[in-house]
Amino acid sequence: MRLTPAVELEHRCSRMQQVMAEEGLEAAIIVQNADLYYFTGTIQSGCLYIPVKGQPLYLARRDAGRARMESGLREVHPMSSLSELPDFVARYGYPEAKRIGMEFDVIPVSLYERLRRVLPGAEMVDASRLVRRLRMKKSSYEIHLMQDAAVQVDRVYRTALEHLREGISDLQLTAELERVARLHGHQGLIRMRLFNGEMLYGHIFSGSDSAVPAYIDTPLGGVGVSPSFGQGASYKPISRGEPVVVDLSGCCDGYLVDQTRMMAIGGLSAKLVKGYEDMLRIQELMKGLAPSLPTWGELYDECLAMAVSMGHGDSFMGSGGAQCCFVGHGIGIEIDEYPFIAKGFRDMRLEPGMAFAFEPKLVFPGEGAVGIENSFYIADDGSLKQLTFSDEKIIMMP
Repeated sequence: MRLTPAVELEHRCSRMQQVMAEEGLEAAIIVQNADLYYFTGTIQSGCLYIPVKGQPLYLARRDAGRARMESGLREVHPMSSLSELPDFVARYGYPEAKRIGMEFDVIPVSLYERLRRVLPGAEMVDASRLVRRLRMKKSSYEIHLMQDAAVQVDRVYRTALEHLREGISDLQLTAELERVARLHGHQGLIRMRLFNGEMLYGHIFSGSDSAVPAYIDTPLGGVGVSPSFGQGASYKPISRGEPVVVDLSGCCDGYLVDQTRMMAIGGLSAKLVKGYEDMLRIQELMKGLAPSLPTWGELYDECLAMAVSMGHGDSFMGSGGAQCCFVGHGIGIEIDEYPFIAKGFRDMRLEPGMAFAFEPKLVFPGEGAVGIENSFYIADDGSLKQLTFSDEKIIMMP
């Protein structure tokens, strides 16, 4: 277990103060776990108060002792109730903020209303976009953690080669891979910012199950083991001649990478093999375009146009009414960070420091799904670097 270096946390808070000043915010209040971890290095319940000038105040309700141990911030204090927040602000000599930014995209209405009562003289404004834009550019420290996550996910993937056999169920194979992931440091949880965006550490499914859509905004969903959590692996046994999708999220000290690889027992149809090869070609298209730093929407449009020209307009990133309007998503502490390589995002460009997963996939109802996914980042010189590295060939088991 690594603790986030104090200098890293101080740099992040300082950058936040810079963008707050540019947006006319006098303070920001951070409460969501992923954002707390980014700015404090821990997720102990409470709030982080960031003044536009001065030291951030991390006020932990549960557990303050652990918060002090895990966070490198200077000012970490116990707080029994949010009503104490104004007293802490005054105690440190900070002026009463008139304009305070909050994470409107994730904060519950009840908590928002409570903070309004605690700080009646302040205007609460949305700082979600500021936080997300700040987090989308990764430091060298963050990239290092993601490289470690890529090593982890390769180990887990290679375990699938040892356990895949005819008759094993999707769920059994998933359990074997999860065991290895946990033993190599996976936290067992994938954070997603989207409301109701529950996510498993990976999706492993075979044949027609891999083409079943689910409630989550992903090209592949799966049946799952119950309608209560209708995604991922089911009890379906794996048969010869059908695609096996191994879609894994590696996680090291809170940081994620995403990778998808394909397997089969005894071979695949020419249609599915060609579809997979076409997705590799779309990945190569992205690799060629990304260093020119296009807008997110432009890159998506080019990839979609290529898929349509290949004859995959009805199966690219889903089928029928379940198609997704993206082909890539940012990664970091959450699986759906900026950037979104998606339809309509024409006002934001790829920039050095951004990390994202790129996942061109095809879905054929009744037959299965094929596709590739890798994680990348844009280096300081604008070049594209690949994080995940497992063999991209379809593994054909005898």
